[in-house]
Order: sequence, then C-alpha cells, then structure tokens
Amino acid sequence: MKILFLNGPNLNLLGQREPEVYGKMTLADIETDVRKLAKQLKVSVDFRQSNLEGELVGWIQDAKGKFDVIVINAAAYTHTSIALRDAIAAIGVPTIEIHLSNVHAREKFRHKSLIAPVCCGQITGFGAKSYLLGLQAAVDVKVAKK
Repeated sequence: MKILFLNGPNLNLLGQREPEVYGKMTLADIETDVRKLAKQLKVSVDFRQSNLEGELVGWIQDAKGKFDVIVINAAAYTHTSIALRDAIAAIGVPTIEIHLSNVHAREKFRHKSLIAPVCCGQITGFGAKSYLLGLQAAVDVKVAKK
C-alpha cells in the first residue's frame, strides 16, 4: 500500500511558526515519526510540501494509479481552494484531511473546509499525532475498501 502525504503552505515553518498553536516539532520531525509507523504497518509513504497551490493540484492529479490513499494537510488552502477540492474529487483516490490544530476552535474563517466534502474524513486538533492518526486512518480506509 502506498500513501501520499501532502502538506500545504507554511508547514515548512513548523517548529518556528506559532509553536503555541502548531507545536515545536518540525515537518521533518513529523515525517520521521510517520515513516517509523509506516514501517511497522508495512506501508510505503511519500511525503511532500509546497507553498504553491498549483503544485499541490498537480501532485493530487498525478496520484491516481500511483497511490492508494492521500493524507492532506492543505493548511490555509483548506478554506480557500476550490482547485484542490476539484482535484481530489476528480481522481477518485480516497483522501483524508488532517490538521495540527483544532480548526473548529479557532478563527471563524477556519471553520469551513472546502475539501472536507470530498474527503473520507477529517482529523483535527491532535498536533503532530494528527499525522499518525491520518496514517492509521489511511490504512483502515484502504482495508475497508477491499
């Protein structure tokens, strides 16, 4: 099983950007933990980050036929990107939305996710563990579809 982790804008600044909200772990630290769990679960992961909406759209489109599940932290694009929503809907690859912070307990503009309606589910508010929960959910989603 192959799982694609996509990370949106500003996630490259984890560990230094608002640590009281996003935690002190870097994206590289989170990736290391995800890879350790993936090895235990006997699945393959590809981890990517971009600040560019079009690059994320391209990776989503390219995932069809190459990945079994996508786990995406679209960051700010969660609330603004019809392009990401349409790409996820178009390819038919099960997708799980994740967030480090509880977006529903934050500013009102963060309460609406444009991608949630085309995702299998949403994991939010568990800090870096949201990624590990996302990995487990990806395995579970794929196993359930068999």
